[in-house]
Amino acid sequence: MNGLVVCAAVLLLASLFGVARTARGGRLRVRQRDGAVRLSPAELGAELGDRATLVQFSTAFCGPCRPTRQLLVEIAGTVPGAEHVEIDAEERLELVRRLGILRTPTVLVLDRAGQVVGRTSGQPRRADVMTAIGRATGSSGASS
Repeated sequence: MNGLVVCAAVLLLASLFGVARTARGGRLRVRQRDGAVRLSPAELGAELGDRATLVQFSTAFCGPCRPTRQLLVEIAGTVPGAEHVEIDAEERLELVRRLGILRTPTVLVLDRAGQVVGRTSGQPRRADVMTAIGRATGSSGASS
């Protein structure tokens, strides 16, 4: 009987963890420590956008990376001054560690100076990305 109770408790806790992780996944947020992070074109291997840069960290076996790429490429194609840069997380481990990236896809939204103004783990929502681009436009004018 004790084994059944322990099994039920483990299943309940695992389910609660899964629901919480799913609810948080894909939401763009600004972490306090990200405010001090600034990425250069040399670190990214590409030029920064005039308005914002959408940096996607992906891996070869990441399921949500493909739809995330499609979304970000579409947004970068429709928003003037926005660029999309995709980075293979397995090839750039030093950058992944420095930025505290724990899963893919992780998307960073940078202002025109390369400062992180938003971050998401998991597939982002279009509205959140657009809001972060607006934030990037506002913050780049204040920090330059």
